[in-house]
Amino acid sequence: MSPREVQLRFPGPDRDLAGTLTVPVGDGPFPAAVLVSGSGPLDRNSNAPRMPIDSTRQLAHALAPAGIASLRYDKRGVGESRSLRDGTTEGRNGWKRVGLLDNAADTAAAFAALATRPEADPGRLFIVGHSEGALLVAHAAAGLLTGPSGPRPAGVVLLSGAAQRGDAVLRRQAAVIAPTLPAPVRALLRLLRVDLISKVSRNHDKIRATTTDVTRIGGPTVNAKWFREYLDHDPRADLSRLDLPVLAVTGSKDLQVDPADLAAIAEAVPGPVETWCAPDVSHLLRTQPGAASLRAYKQEVRRPVEPAVLGRVTKWVTARAARERDEPGVVEERHRG
Repeated sequence: MSPREVQLRFPGPDRDLAGTLTVPVGDGPFPAAVLVSGSGPLDRNSNAPRMPIDSTRQLAHALAPAGIASLRYDKRGVGESRSLRDGTTEGRNGWKRVGLLDNAADTAAAFAALATRPEADPGRLFIVGHSEGALLVAHAAAGLLTGPSGPRPAGVVLLSGAAQRGDAVLRRQAAVIAPTLPAPVRALLRLLRVDLISKVSRNHDKIRATTTDVTRIGGPTVNAKWFREYLDHDPRADLSRLDLPVLAVTGSKDLQVDPADLAAIAEAVPGPVETWCAPDVSHLLRTQPGAASLRAYKQEVRRPVEPAVLGRVTKWVTARAARERDEPGVVEERHRG
């Protein structure tokens, strides 16, 4: 038998958000996890119009056979989460008006909604985030741990999660991506004497000077509110409040997040930590043959998420859920794997 999928809506800070609850075969309540997508206009499955990453859907379907329920949702302004409470529907670019902290508030709302579902065991709830989702998970979980009484996460999973300020992450991306560009593009940049890192830093200054949610930087409109919050967001402040079990996984060929940040996550988190640098895995959680390159992304998304990554997450969540069932509330000595 296949797991059951329930389409639902739950209250968010400014609208009801739409999602899918995947329920394992058998009798619940089950351990359960909120699955949070990365940056941009991603739906509940982590798919954008021209980039079907599909990571949250595949993760949900990996967790279910292990007896773990999950809730994944369309981000605010995307898919079925474009409808406002007054009945109107935003245009396709409504997501550009949403800030980083708005997205984190939606993650907390999804966790609260999952905790009320009869299919989910409120004492064994997890939050799993990829890329920006890892930042949202850390921020939401830190707030849930220190906020008013209510369900607390039993653990969090950070996939391709950064441990540096946003502006530092983007400058590093410019530095490591430049050598992977096609040779004619690199030659043109040299001819025009374009320093990508300096250009990125200048764009940061332009965005910080804006006051609107959306603005134009060099032509196209950008989600300025999100960038202003992201540039100065230091995830280590949230990581330092995570007194709970954490699994952090980053691929060795991740060009968007430094794999060395795994050590920084382990250093910052006060709870027990397990880290894994997945060999030859890219930011999209797929194995990437040859030299790391963004140009491989369009081919990568045609393949499944690396089974070893899905297996590592499933095994960790299953083990944590079993331990929480047998010894609720017990936090063991920290572990760095």
